[in-house]
Amino acid sequence: MLVISNAKAGGNEEAHLRAATAELAVAGAEGVEVGYSETPDEMDELLDRGHEILIVAGGDGSLHALANALYRRGELAERTVGLIPLGTGNDFARSLGIPLQAEAAAKAFLTGGTRALDLFVDDAGEVTVNAVHLGTGADSSREAARWKRSLGPVSFPVGGLIAGWAAQGYRMRVEADGRTVIGPQHKVLMVGLANGRFIGGGAGTLDPDARVDNGVINLVISRSRGLWRRVAHGVRLHRGTHPMEIDVHRHRAQSVSIRSEPVTASNDGEITEGVTGRTWRVLPGAWNFVVPKPD
Repeated sequence: MLVISNAKAGGNEEAHLRAATAELAVAGAEGVEVGYSETPDEMDELLDRGHEILIVAGGDGSLHALANALYRRGELAERTVGLIPLGTGNDFARSLGIPLQAEAAAKAFLTGGTRALDLFVDDAGEVTVNAVHLGTGADSSREAARWKRSLGPVSFPVGGLIAGWAAQGYRMRVEADGRTVIGPQHKVLMVGLANGRFIGGGAGTLDPDARVDNGVINLVISRSRGLWRRVAHGVRLHRGTHPMEIDVHRHRAQSVSIRSEPVTASNDGEITEGVTGRTWRVLPGAWNFVVPKPD
């Protein structure tokens, strides 16, 4: 069993990591080893050790790094993955019901069961664990990243306020399974592809009906609007009631394509600027993940 941590972690995060690994060891888990990874090469070195069970001690970005390494190596189906959420947002953990406290998450891993969960992959070969969003949602993630170190989880609503205030919308063509959903004649505030339900450290519910094992991409498109309507949309996004809005479009699809003026994209919190076109497809049941047993 290999516990993988971000090499940059320190302070409280390192203390939580030690507490979680101690919980695993005390409970009788055999061969608990801790490895640190900050780069793709370091991740490959850890995976070369051959552990079948991999536990990510981190957030959505750390899971993203592991999933992409396993996909690139053709090993998604060969390993079993668990999670001790030590990130800032921990949105994927929220969707799975994994406790956000390190020791409790370790206990949930030990008593949990394995499920085959979905992933998305795009035409550039990048895998998505939790969610992709483009437009204002990604702009808010970019702004939040600037405040994450000093504000922690509060950085997400701060980033949303900054990006939402200045939002003008983007002209895009969005297709679901080859059918045009939105054309460039309409400005789009945000396009989201949900595997998990939450974004922004739980500050937003991208799609309340998204499930990590339903075999589809839950596509959410929010149209541009005036300032006060954007504010109302932000409140509803937080509550998960935004699907009731007439300017919110939702679809389930096996593949989603966008063509756009240059737009910011966030993939599990990893930011890419100037995206003009991309296609995603779902990988149903792509990897084996340990989830808590139902209460």
